Amino acid sequence: MRKYFITGLLILVPLAITAWVLNLVISTMDQSLLLVPERFRPLALFGFDIPGLGTILTVLIVFLTGLLTNNLVGNYIVRMWEKLLNRIPVVSSLYGSVKQVSDTLFSSSGNAFRKAVLIPYPHQDSRTIAFLTGVPGGDVKNHLEGEYVSVYVPTTPNPTSGFFLMLAKKDVIELDMSVDAALKYIVSMGVVAPD
Repeated sequence: MRKYFITGLLILVPLAITAWVLNLVISTMDQSLLLVPERFRPLALFGFDIPGLGTILTVLIVFLTGLLTNNLVGNYIVRMWEKLLNRIPVVSSLYGSVKQVSDTLFSSSGNAFRKAVLIPYPHQDSRTIAFLTGVPGGDVKNHLEGEYVSVYVPTTPNPTSGFFLMLAKKDVIELDMSVDAALKYIVSMGVVAPD
């Protein structure tokens, strides 16, 4: 009986968590319907809500924003908007930091999380998977002797938090593993081993 119960859990828990996350994402994105005048919302037009309509609207807004700003006039408007935001004291530092991180992570030319590596962490006799993020810069590199690299060590099972480390390049082993496979390995706490 215990065996069947555990088998049932192994099937249902991932499904339940996936459904919960999808429901959270879709319901959050459905909040974008609040931007639509009340008389044009599904409840007023049809007498009932349509789940996922806000998600479609959000994706459409993001796509159209990208489409409109990917030309000369749109690019000019974005630059003027950023100049305005950079003049507001608190907003400028917050917006600038978020923009720099998002440009690095989402840019097709960026190198963030392009390579999975094996590093000694949290001590010399143990190893963990990390992601190469670049090389130390600024005044930091003036205080490091030898060749160093910057890595991000995600936590398990939530890889959105983690640690930023600078390690000697000789201590970092590049893995023949995709970033996706490495993330699955980390999130599964080592249960889902890469091929």
